[in-house]
Amino acid sequence: MAIIIKVEKQFSKIIKPFVPTLPTLRHYKLGFIEEFVAFLKVGVVLFFSPVSDKHNPSQFFALQLEKSLEKTLTQFYPLAGRYIEENHMVDCSDQGVEFIWAKVNTTLQDFLSYKENDTTITDEFIPACNINHDLLLATQVTMFECGAVAIGVCATHMLFDASTLCTFIHEWAVMNRGEFIKTDQFTGAGFSSSCSLYTTRGLSPSPLMSVEMLTKYTRKKISLNESVISKIKAANGTRHKWSKVQLVAAIIWKAFICVDQKIYNYLRESVLIQSINLREKMASLIPKDSCGNIVGLFSTEAGVAETTEALTDLLSDSVRKTLTNYSKVYHDSEEGKTMVFDSFSQILNIPESTNAVILTSWCKFPFYEADFGFGKPIWAAPETITMINLTTLMDDAEGNGVEAYVFLETKDVPAFEEALYQVINDFAA
Repeated sequence: MAIIIKVEKQFSKIIKPFVPTLPTLRHYKLGFIEEFVAFLKVGVVLFFSPVSDKHNPSQFFALQLEKSLEKTLTQFYPLAGRYIEENHMVDCSDQGVEFIWAKVNTTLQDFLSYKENDTTITDEFIPACNINHDLLLATQVTMFECGAVAIGVCATHMLFDASTLCTFIHEWAVMNRGEFIKTDQFTGAGFSSSCSLYTTRGLSPSPLMSVEMLTKYTRKKISLNESVISKIKAANGTRHKWSKVQLVAAIIWKAFICVDQKIYNYLRESVLIQSINLREKMASLIPKDSCGNIVGLFSTEAGVAETTEALTDLLSDSVRKTLTNYSKVYHDSEEGKTMVFDSFSQILNIPESTNAVILTSWCKFPFYEADFGFGKPIWAAPETITMINLTTLMDDAEGNGVEAYVFLETKDVPAFEEALYQVINDFAA
C-alpha cells in the first residue's frame, strides 16, 4: 500500500537576534551578483536518525533550537533584516526569521524508502522563503513518528550561496551543542568579505518561471555511487585526472545533448554553464567561511566533442584554465571585479539557439558534518531550484559518490533516462 506523506505545521514564530545589531551595520548594500540572483532561493534539508532518550523530542527540544538560532542570528545579522528594493539593500533591522515546528505522519525508514518514487517530496521539509513576503530566511524542524528529525533551511540567494548556507548550518549546530555560549565567539568569517564589494551594474535578474510553466517540469534524482565512478575511471585509463564532479557533469551534459538532438533532429551547439566558489581560489585571501555570494561563472562549449570522454576532458581543461585565471587576480581589484562581472554578463549573451545546460556543485561542502548535538545527518538533499536544464550535485552519504538533482521538462524524462543509461554504459565499457 502506497504511503501518503503529510507534513503538518504545528506552530510558527519569528526569531530575532539575541543581541541587537549595531547601528553601524544597519545598511547592508548588495552588488551585481545579487541583481542577477535576486529572485532565487537556496535551501537544503538534513535528516537525522531518531534522537536518544537523552534528547527528548519535546517542546524543550524546539525551545533549544530556537535559542541557539537567536544566538546564531547575532552573527548572521542581515538575515533578520528586510530587503529594500528601491535602494537594493538590506535594512538590518532585526525583524527576525521564521522558525517552524512540524510533524510528519511516517517513520524516517519508511520515508527514505518512499523518497525514491518522489524526488520533490523533500521540498515539504524545507520552508518557503520569499523576499516579497519580507522573509530572508526560514527554518523548519520536522519530527518523524519514530523520533527522527529533519532540519530544513531556506534563504534568499541575495545573501546566501551554497557555501554560506553550509556555514550558517554549522554555526547553528555549534550553538545548539552549547559549545559557544558567548555570542561574540563566532568561528566563521561573517559577511565582512561579502559581495557588497561588487557594486550594482544593471544586470537583469534570472527570470522566475510562471506557475503554468512549473507544471510542465519535474526533478529527477540520479545516484552514481563510488563503485560506478571508479568503474568508469578504470575503463578510461589512468592518464585522465578527472574529478568525480567533472565526470558526473560530463555524463549529465551528454544526456542533455542526446535529448536535445532527439527533439530538434540535428546536433545543436551546446554549452555547459557552471558556478565556481571563489573562496581560497583568488590571489587575495578569501576565507572558506566568508559569507555572501562569493562566486563566479564559467562556460564550456561542446564544440566537435562527440564522446562523453571528450566532454570530460573539455570540462577538466576548462576548470583548470578558470582556476588559473582567478588565482592571478585580487577579488577587490578592478581586474578581479571585472572578471567576475564578465562571467555573469557573458552567460546572459548566450544565443537562444544554443542548448544551454546549467550545473552547480555542492560537493565538498560539509553538510554531512553538521552535528546539532544528536549526531550527524544520514542524508542531505537540496531544495528544488526551478531553472530550466539545471543540475545540482551533492556528495552522497558515503562521501565518494554523487547525487545529481536534474530539473527538466516532464515530457523529456523518458528520453533523458534512456540517454543517461546509454551514456553511463558506454562510458564504463
